[in-house]
Amino acid sequence: MLAFKYISFHYIKYFTIILAALVLFLVGFDYMGNAEKSDISANLFIIYLVYKSFYAVDMLLPISLVFAMISTKILLIRSNALVSFYSLGYSRADILKPFVVVSTIVIMLFISLHSISNFARADEFAKNIRKNAQYLSPTRDLFFTYKDKFVYFSKMLPLQESAEDIRVFSFSNNSLKEVLIASKALYRNDAWQIDRADIITKPDDINFDSLGIKVDEHKNLKILDGFRPKMLDQVYEGKVNFTIKDAIDAYLLLKEQKINTDVVKSSLYKIFIYPFFVPILIVIIFFFVPISVRFLNVSLFSFGAILSSLVVWALLFTLIELSSNKAIPSEVGIFIPVFILFLVALRQWKKYCREFDARGFITKI
Repeated sequence: MLAFKYISFHYIKYFTIILAALVLFLVGFDYMGNAEKSDISANLFIIYLVYKSFYAVDMLLPISLVFAMISTKILLIRSNALVSFYSLGYSRADILKPFVVVSTIVIMLFISLHSISNFARADEFAKNIRKNAQYLSPTRDLFFTYKDKFVYFSKMLPLQESAEDIRVFSFSNNSLKEVLIASKALYRNDAWQIDRADIITKPDDINFDSLGIKVDEHKNLKILDGFRPKMLDQVYEGKVNFTIKDAIDAYLLLKEQKINTDVVKSSLYKIFIYPFFVPILIVIIFFFVPISVRFLNVSLFSFGAILSSLVVWALLFTLIELSSNKAIPSEVGIFIPVFILFLVALRQWKKYCREFDARGFITKI
């Protein structure tokens, strides 16, 4: 218990310092590059920097956990605390446990943050502020299918949950049946509500004896039940920064509509699978570190461990981007690499479970 508290304290301390330093570096670098080019007000620019900080945390938190583990392990080696813990009877598993437990808890909290729109879509909001001086830019010329209908929004405002110049085309037996035309719709009570709309109905048989096209005025109509504005904006604009709820709802909706779900699956894998490379990589690196400075060049090891971690992180990040752009399947780009790392970590664990120490005794693990 003493070792767990001691190691956890230093691990959390280094994690906080490293994450804060990396976030400040990224945000500061962005500030230097965009401060003079931006025409937005000072208040809005501060909000922009806050969103960039959220985005930096989203991107850098996993690798910060790995760097903090390396820093903590080097501290234990330089101070001879690691040898002392082993001398007191602590096993390698006891020393590894704080890193895995703390990193897993932080990763779970990190995943839960993606249920908050301001965090999950921080990069999108920051770009919109810089480009349009508002959080969300209007989505224009949105055309999509919903059940047996084709829907067109000339302009949609996700924050205001409203749409303008709506057209809803209904079909029967592969033939246009009617067209709903409305100037505005509001999303209320899980449905799009239209105060007034004209419905143009086409006769089933078009001939000289038919009554012709019929135009009726209707009030208080409801369409597209459960089709939230943010979901529309994300799915049909091809954006990949979903919140957890939006991603799950979008996946179920697209699957029901028999529409390709690769982008949404990629987003879900990125949220729930990708972050767990952290405790896996921690296990892999942990067993490469000797217990004393007499057995390694600490500076060389630090450089190698950091470089290896950056390579793995960059490779995973690249594969995620390829999956998000549908260049490769999301399972290949996200799930399989993390699973391969898990197999490597499992192999490391089993290998060192059977390791003999210098005296010829089996090392406790």
